[in-house]
Amino acid sequence: MLNEDAGIATAAGYVVKVPVRWSDMDVYQHINHARMVTLLEEARIPWLFLDGRPTAPLREGCLVADLHVKYQAQLRHSEGPIEVTMYVERLRAVDFTVGYEVRAAGADPASKPAVVASTQLVAFDVAGQRIARLSPEQKDYLNSFRRSDDTSANPR
Repeated sequence: MLNEDAGIATAAGYVVKVPVRWSDMDVYQHINHARMVTLLEEARIPWLFLDGRPTAPLREGCLVADLHVKYQAQLRHSEGPIEVTMYVERLRAVDFTVGYEVRAAGADPASKPAVVASTQLVAFDVAGQRIARLSPEQKDYLNSFRRSDDTSANPR
């Protein structure tokens, strides 16, 4: 069971510090592009899947349907732990899209993110092998992390 929270809710979204491992680095001492996807996944866990969260049952059935990652600046291994701000870009009956802004440790939250990304997640009934509807409680929780255009910390 997941029960340790490593993040904090802010006006910009849910912020998690994710440790950068030696194995996340490429030969240029940057965080490897493929490893960035794993670090984004690790950032989602305390926000969405911890015990007590309305979205915790999604850890039993949640699929990645779409993923976009845009690199805007270098992130070096030495700049960890990276700070990942997550928010909900879109919310529908069976899916939602998470937006990410990734910055080096200690970076100003208003600074341009080094990485921006999005992941469309779909609720899924594994036993029935079909998509599932998000519960009203899940939608309320996710909706609390929606951004309006004027509250976006950093437009892409």
